[in-house]
Amino acid sequence: MSLATFHRLITLLDVEQARYRVVEHASAGKSEEVARLRGTQLGQGAKGLVCHVKGNGIKCHVLAVLPADCQANLAALAQGLGGSRAALASPAEVTALTDCVFGAIPPFSFHPDLLLVADPLLRERFDELAFNAGTLERSLILASADYQRIAAPRWLPFANLVTT
Repeated sequence: MSLATFHRLITLLDVEQARYRVVEHASAGKSEEVARLRGTQLGQGAKGLVCHVKGNGIKCHVLAVLPADCQANLAALAQGLGGSRAALASPAEVTALTDCVFGAIPPFSFHPDLLLVADPLLRERFDELAFNAGTLERSLILASADYQRIAAPRWLPFANLVTT
């Protein structure tokens, strides 16, 4: 959907001298499918969920980033930010805050009202992260250390590893 988001991201990574590569692939609806198309492991995928956190005087939108082989614990996300509840944002909110559709949201926030939070599992398991970069047909594979340095998310444990 958003070539503008893709170009903004590439410009940022180039300016910051990040180690990354672009992978063009068919559109895929599931994390497992896109990992296969990218040639990466499922856990390398960085999925972004736009949420709103409320309660205890807190009211904010959050881009919550976690490994693709995990499920978000929204209660832990809310508690970690001082709120009492969290929920996924509506498709309209997602588009307004990210200029992307579900599944194409990169793990970077370019909106001043969208707090970037990432689960520590992202920095602990793989040397590279993979994610859709504004479109469902284009991914980036980025050095994890460069992600940490450039995106500088707030690190907060809220992911539960899914075992099959």
